[in-house]
Amino acid sequence: MAKHLFSAERRKIPVGSHTIRLLILRPLERREEKTPGVLWIHGGGYQSGSAKDVFATRALSLVVKFGAVLVAPDYRLSKKHPYPAALHDCYAALLYCRDHADELGVRDDQIMVGGESAGGGMAAALCMLARDRGEVNIAYQMPLYPMLDDRDTPSSVDNHAPNWNTRRNHKAWKRYLREAYGTDIVSCYAAPARREDYSGLPPCYTFVGDIEPFYCETVEYVRHLREAGIEAEVDVWPGWFHAYDLFFPTKKVVREAIERFEEHFRYAAAHYFAPQSRIKDE
Repeated sequence: MAKHLFSAERRKIPVGSHTIRLLILRPLERREEKTPGVLWIHGGGYQSGSAKDVFATRALSLVVKFGAVLVAPDYRLSKKHPYPAALHDCYAALLYCRDHADELGVRDDQIMVGGESAGGGMAAALCMLARDRGEVNIAYQMPLYPMLDDRDTPSSVDNHAPNWNTRRNHKAWKRYLREAYGTDIVSCYAAPARREDYSGLPPCYTFVGDIEPFYCETVEYVRHLREAGIEAEVDVWPGWFHAYDLFFPTKKVVREAIERFEEHFRYAAAHYFAPQSRIKDE
């Protein structure tokens, strides 16, 4: 597929009494037909990072190679704003994609979500919230090595792998959940692994390394989706620590992983649709 150049635009949108910024990437070469719209959420344990991180992630190729329109929100971070602030911001960005689909040049029946790490966890949470509220339909999800479970799992407990480990994971969850951390009152919209009903969620693709903390929760997430009858697939890469693909993008095995990711997006763009069932201004 021919490569596309892209433009970058900043916009502000209201979320309750405050505003957040969106970074919007669009191909300069406009097509007659509309393209998928992708809400891509940055990582950083909910406590760091920004929308501009998208320039170093898997999401950029969706614009450059496939002509998708990408919207990346600068959601509020947990250092000052714990859960549910980030969820509210990202959900507002999702509704913005729905309401401005025509202006953005995207198909409103192909709104997708994705992200890395905490961004992947937020993508999963948005799929659950959207399914439960019924205000917006998501066609596909791409939560890469997502941060899903506030509780220790076999791979997140006593993990000392590079980049992200048990200590950093505990600290990030405590900061995000505050007084709810370590209790049974944590919502699945904060920690998607708490979900019990996975029916009605969008098809999914993800990948994860087998030595990183999020290995078990990622594999379990895909298993739950499949058991609920949802098309879902995970690629597990041996010896990869957290965000390995971002540290070593030129390695042969990483290039293979990127190709797999792009193959799945290409398939999703051709096969997965979720028409909006409500009038946008309701």
